[in-house]
Amino acid sequence: MIPVTSFAGKTVAVFGLGGSGLASCHALKAGGAEVIAADDNAENVAKAAQAGFVTADLRNVSWAKFTALVLAPGVPLTHPVPHWSVLKAREAGVEVIGDIELFCRERRRHAPDAPFVAITGTNGKSTTTALIAHLTKVAGYDTQMGGNIGTAILSLEPPRMGRVHVIEMSSYQIDLTPSLDPSVGILLNVSEDHIDRHGTISHYAAVKERLVANVQANGTSIVGVDDGYCRDIADRLDRAGKNVVRISVKNPLASGIHVEHGTIVRTSGGARSEIATLGGIGSLRGLHNAQNAACAAAAALAMGISPDVLQNGLRSFPGLAHRMEQVGRRGSVLFVNDSKGTNADATAHALSSFADIFWIAGGKPKAGGITGLTGFFPRIRKAYLIGEAAQEFSETLSQVPHEISQTLDVAVAHAARDAEASGLADAVVLLSPACASFDQYRNFEIRGTRFRQLVQALPGVKPVV
Repeated sequence: MIPVTSFAGKTVAVFGLGGSGLASCHALKAGGAEVIAADDNAENVAKAAQAGFVTADLRNVSWAKFTALVLAPGVPLTHPVPHWSVLKAREAGVEVIGDIELFCRERRRHAPDAPFVAITGTNGKSTTTALIAHLTKVAGYDTQMGGNIGTAILSLEPPRMGRVHVIEMSSYQIDLTPSLDPSVGILLNVSEDHIDRHGTISHYAAVKERLVANVQANGTSIVGVDDGYCRDIADRLDRAGKNVVRISVKNPLASGIHVEHGTIVRTSGGARSEIATLGGIGSLRGLHNAQNAACAAAAALAMGISPDVLQNGLRSFPGLAHRMEQVGRRGSVLFVNDSKGTNADATAHALSSFADIFWIAGGKPKAGGITGLTGFFPRIRKAYLIGEAAQEFSETLSQVPHEISQTLDVAVAHAARDAEASGLADAVVLLSPACASFDQYRNFEIRGTRFRQLVQALPGVKPVV
């Protein structure tokens, strides 16, 4: 745990008592603050009370005593409308912050030079976060990984020299971290997502930009420049005098890091050096993973990790659960769990990685559906559609063989049967839903775990080594 000493002797309201909210309560209390915990969910309030925290309905208390409102990232800050607790805080002149802001303040107070790597982007941030954490462990760092990837940041060990915090950040978390100042900031990409929470893609991109714009003095801003929003962001950072490392997997760069034919290449001032190769690394298959690996390599180099250690770390990276996870093989058929592919852009990366796909898709649909994936339809031998999106996707896939399977259990059984019967040398049964999971599963992890269980229960399936 990281005790939050910056609010010692003060009263702090915490709203949203899930994992990160309860961790914030414990960290604030450990640092000497008085905590008043609240949530719209009575069950969460009861859990906080059982943990020994004072709870209250924040509608019925005086806000004059609060120094800050610590808001869970899932609670609306601005769009579609601010949550009532945010409005109460603003009326009282109380700052609204999140748990990563508490971490940043503690780091500045106690270990301002301790390495802090922050990662954001519409797609790929979890894989990149896990890969950087793996690389720093291989390099001998005491590595703490958390944030949006799963472990609440305040549940990690405190910042100190020799210990690196590798933190995935969603746009919601960035919004709640006004003094965010990583030593290495990474922006992978920007495409349309979470517009319901940010109003416009321009505002969404501006929130993402703050992570790389606010790296501390002598820090490094790493920006993927294969989309227009990020190219503009990199140019603005350059003009502001930041140390910017541009990353591309589509085009060679005169200065920066790019990937050509599976090799990560660094260029500067006309000089060119090969940093690492990605060939044969199954956990980093596909163009999207090449971008993840190039950004991770840039972070490792910024931290002084040698190319030899970097190469060994890339080769030994096991991959991220539920993201292009190879969960089994039966004969020539490979089963891939990409349950984390919850929008069309993420699924495009998965579809681009294979040639003969038996595709399981569907769930709770997002704006735009899968119309943007038509360029990959020739790779799909058959699609198996599940959940609320099944009928909508069926209409989009009118020229592609498909069935409405309704459930994941049926889809896996039918896809496995058809893939094996196809006789294709490299058939892939791919779960990459292009949808949220919430119609049938509580989260994408549970959906992916169910896929893994179904695959591993098929006769003759063996682990991928």
